Amino acid sequence: MYSSGTTGASKGVMLTHRNLIASMELFVRFEASQYEYPGASNVYLAALPLCHIYGLSLFVMGLLSVGSTIVVMRRFDVSDVVDVIERFKITHFPVVPPMLMALTKKAKGVCGEAFRSLKQVSSGAAPLSRKFIEDFIGTLPHVDLIQGYGMTESTAVGTRGFNTQKLRKYSSVGLLAPNMQARVVDWSSGSFLPPGNRGELWIQGPGVMKGYLNNPEATEMTIVEKSWLRTGDIAYFDEDGYLFIVDRMKEIIKYKGFQIAPADLEAVLASHPLIIDAAVTAAPNEECGEIPVAFVVRRQETTLSEQDVISYVAAQVAPYRKVRKVVMVSSIPKSPTGKILRKELKRILTNCVSSRL
Repeated sequence: MYSSGTTGASKGVMLTHRNLIASMELFVRFEASQYEYPGASNVYLAALPLCHIYGLSLFVMGLLSVGSTIVVMRRFDVSDVVDVIERFKITHFPVVPPMLMALTKKAKGVCGEAFRSLKQVSSGAAPLSRKFIEDFIGTLPHVDLIQGYGMTESTAVGTRGFNTQKLRKYSSVGLLAPNMQARVVDWSSGSFLPPGNRGELWIQGPGVMKGYLNNPEATEMTIVEKSWLRTGDIAYFDEDGYLFIVDRMKEIIKYKGFQIAPADLEAVLASHPLIIDAAVTAAPNEECGEIPVAFVVRRQETTLSEQDVISYVAAQVAPYRKVRKVVMVSSIPKSPTGKILRKELKRILTNCVSSRL
């Protein structure tokens, strides 16, 4: 099964029979610890591709193995989703961020009764910004929203979100799955970091891949100390054991020796009332090494300027983290699972520079 390849070439991930069985077993154990299974009252809506690790592990290997009821859609269409939820009394809806955004927008324009059966929406594959989380919760307050974390390289095994009446951490991707271990490692010294500190996330468990197909160099760099998978994700655990994903290490912007996470700047940009969507990437700079460049989708019929955006961000971040350039675009390039395609952003940036020569 091939990885998404959002920052570079897609890699063939070798998953064994043991990996697949472990993924199914861990799913059953973790889900059963949170809910009664099989639950006759639980009805799941499958609108995700079943050929990707998210849909394959969740629906085909997970929910079917515990006897859950699944309603399968040929493709995601938000208008059809509303009808399906109402007709089949859908209780659980696993999504990726673009689906969640479309669902939230649709819910604002239809009668709230159309979603009365819906109990939980779970999002994965890419992080949700605080703005989108708050928008969803405000629109459908009776629906529990959780996020999860996994990779093709871990057979989608990682964490699972879990909210209670007393503890609601919507921005977290949840708690580690059973039999999984994790470390947060300082990317400079290699030392293990305590809760609250950001570093590279390493995971270990029976879902970790055999390696990359015909790519021993990449395998050696990714699987270290025999069985630990270097995820390439910057993350931290809080004191309660909840995991928070910050960004990809490859996407970190190195400005004059400082390290800037694009996701942090994207969260600031997303809070602007005239910005619909935004993404940040690095641009090479002779003096600074790299500088942050923001790609912004502004609302129609607005006069939001490049300087307006730069000033807005500068008022909320440390001086070294300021956005140095803004490119107005009609949309942010994303994969079908909602991941920002950074390589496409760099191509757009290159074309912008070339057009001025």
